[in-house]
Amino acid sequence: MASKRGKQTVRDMILSMLVITAVAGVVYIFIPHDDKADPIKAVDYRVELATARRAAPYPVAAPDGLAKGWKPTSVSYEGRNGAGWHLGFLDPDDRYVAVEQSTTPARKYVPQVSRDAEDTGRTREVSGRAWEVWEGPKYDALVLHAEGVTTVVTGSAPSDRLAEMAAALKTDPAATASEEPAAS
Repeated sequence: MASKRGKQTVRDMILSMLVITAVAGVVYIFIPHDDKADPIKAVDYRVELATARRAAPYPVAAPDGLAKGWKPTSVSYEGRNGAGWHLGFLDPDDRYVAVEQSTTPARKYVPQVSRDAEDTGRTREVSGRAWEVWEGPKYDALVLHAEGVTTVVTGSAPSDRLAEMAAALKTDPAATASEEPAAS
């Protein structure tokens, strides 16, 4: 009798699994889903930008006039520990570019935000300013030193895209306050 009972239990378990699989299949087929939808949503960074510009001990940089196709994906400002400003984007080819600023000493800050990029000793002229060129295993970076602040444009995008972002950076609140953040 125990043998018969064991076979019934296994049979019941298999039948239950078939019913659950059939229900899950029906749900998947009839519940609408968009496989082509972009899982990364654009963020509106205007409020955080205005807040950072009021609070930061340096002129906070944000892009003004980027070409269509750039998508802002992340933003943060941390007033303590170096007053760090972060603004992340995907370029038109879906590669990452970030604007990072801080009062933390550059020798510590740049490798941290650029994922261990190192100074090449070269510079690149962008909008009349000499940016240091840093290269790394994951991210490359353009680095600009100003009084009391280091600005880093870094990411997985090619150097021309980093330069495009660096050229678009403005620290004037009037220049970017009314601008709609770029979104695709």
